[in-house]
Amino acid sequence: MIELLLIFGTALWLGVLTSISPCPLATNIAAVSFLSKKINHPKAVFLAGLAYTAGRMSAYAVLGASIIASLVSVPFIANFLQKYMHRILGPVLIVAGLFLLNILRFNFSGLSISKERQELLAQSGLKGAFVLGVLFALAFCPISAALFFGSLIPLSLNNAYGVILPFIYGIGTGLPVLAFSLGIAFGISTLSHWFDKTAALEKYTRKITGIIFILVGAYFIWSQVNSFIRM
Repeated sequence: MIELLLIFGTALWLGVLTSISPCPLATNIAAVSFLSKKINHPKAVFLAGLAYTAGRMSAYAVLGASIIASLVSVPFIANFLQKYMHRILGPVLIVAGLFLLNILRFNFSGLSISKERQELLAQSGLKGAFVLGVLFALAFCPISAALFFGSLIPLSLNNAYGVILPFIYGIGTGLPVLAFSLGIAFGISTLSHWFDKTAALEKYTRKITGIIFILVGAYFIWSQVNSFIRM
């Protein structure tokens, strides 16, 4: 039970860390602010932010679950993962940790959304806000791509409840966005200060997470080497 809660908590934390990373955080705040300019009533602003958040959560959850279900449904891949996933998880976590520490870098371009399309979606009400959330979620930045593809997916493939983890990850990505939507809806004047604090906090949390990934990955590798030596 404790192990299951730890895995679920890890997926949730990866989602939160994704949402507060500089590129996604700036995108989320810009999107919610943009939506709020098209709406006058605070309740409608909150609902639009909620729809946008639901779009982001749904995109991550469906994409992750689809990738996992597709991989495990192919007998050859399923057998390979069952046999070797615990062996390659260590190196994968170390590589993901190096990306989070900015020791390794790569260029990753997701979907791009024109200003005209953003304007059209913003004027389409809750449905448009939901679609905007989906599209922005799929516009991966390097850090969010590393967290999603390099951390969440391997973690999900190595767990019996793997299909559920992308949904929990999606919830994590939505929590900071929902908080910002509430702030705009109720006219909180310290949001810019909150944004600066969150951006500063992200640097430390990302580095701590990267170090933990490297240590856990090294532990997995050492366990495999130790088992091989004992044989």
